[in-house]
Amino acid sequence: MKQTIDIIKETKAAAPRLAEAGSDVRNRALLAMADRLEAHAEAILSANALDIEASREKYGPVMIDRLALSDARIKGMAAGIREVVELPDPAGRAIARVERPNGLVITKTAVPMGVIAIIYESRPNVTSDAASLAIKSANAVVLRGGKESYRSNRAIVDALREGLEDAGLPRELIGLVEDTTRASAMEIMQAEGLIDLLIPRGGAGLIKSCTENSKVPCIETGTGICHIYVDASADQEMALNIIENAKTSRPSVCNAEEVLLVNRSIAAEFLPKLSERLRDKRKAAGLPEVELRLCPEALEIIDGTPAGPQDFDTEFLDYILAVGIAGSADEAIAHIQKHSTHHSDAIITKDAVAAERFTRQVDSAAVYVNASTRFTDGGEFGLGCEMGISTQKLHARGPMGLEELCTYKYIISGSGQIR
Repeated sequence: MKQTIDIIKETKAAAPRLAEAGSDVRNRALLAMADRLEAHAEAILSANALDIEASREKYGPVMIDRLALSDARIKGMAAGIREVVELPDPAGRAIARVERPNGLVITKTAVPMGVIAIIYESRPNVTSDAASLAIKSANAVVLRGGKESYRSNRAIVDALREGLEDAGLPRELIGLVEDTTRASAMEIMQAEGLIDLLIPRGGAGLIKSCTENSKVPCIETGTGICHIYVDASADQEMALNIIENAKTSRPSVCNAEEVLLVNRSIAAEFLPKLSERLRDKRKAAGLPEVELRLCPEALEIIDGTPAGPQDFDTEFLDYILAVGIAGSADEAIAHIQKHSTHHSDAIITKDAVAAERFTRQVDSAAVYVNASTRFTDGGEFGLGCEMGISTQKLHARGPMGLEELCTYKYIISGSGQIR
């Protein structure tokens, strides 16, 4: 097994080759990476089957879905790379230009970070997403996936590296850490001077460890305790459609709804409809039912599981929904301000004043009016794919696409000026 620090150093040494390559070369490499990904689909699926088999006793069906690949998902990964090719090149872009009275021309210019590291769990599609965004933005990348997906990640990286070589670029531009223990994660966090930016994608424990221990600049990608508030004026059928989508379309992802707040004035009418939609109708259709964890007031209206002390502060990543009652939009906003992880929160309303107040006061990376939180995604935002979803405020916020993988420098052109 190759040492983690050696992999990081190899990636660092290769990075200047990518910075020197033009946009055409990088795009050619990306197209070759997409082609190689599809060409290696059989090998990738075989590796993924071994990962799934080894994980069945440890994980439930929702988490296995995060791990699982299919022909369709691999085609989707390749399509995502090709979408990235079509995006404007972020490196070298002039962000701002000013000419000073003394004749100096100062251009604020986007440049790649250099070497980006990403520590992530379970989802092997992150491997291709991260690599494609890095290459497009002229960054080398060090990937450190979880033990449960290592075989899948290895097969994907092998394919992507062939694509790099097809375009005449070094395979070391994509580094895959072979050690999946905590020790390798710590080595990445301590690789000051070798890694320019660290992005953790995973559970609260991983993110907390990175933000507390990293000597490398680290983006905080938060857990997703996503709220939907159904206001008194809401179109209730629309609200049910949005809630079911946000909770059940893929409950294992960070933009899935975890908490529902319902205005008190409509709770007696709305909650029975909610129970029918998320439990009765889904059961009749052979779909997983949603367990409703209800506050005391909601329990007086419908049957369910009494909500425990932590249920409004838990990212379930499962078919579980915490349900509370709010007396007003202001009360819902106050609840969200107290419990939100600042990821994605939504209001369902016909009241323009309530919508404006909600979007102004809810301090999250993505705030929705009459739409599902499941849209917080790089692809859905037109970014091709994403490195992660930042819940912090400095440098990057929300889905991180190409622009967020660049920093900038000032280029000053003169004609002999002195100060």
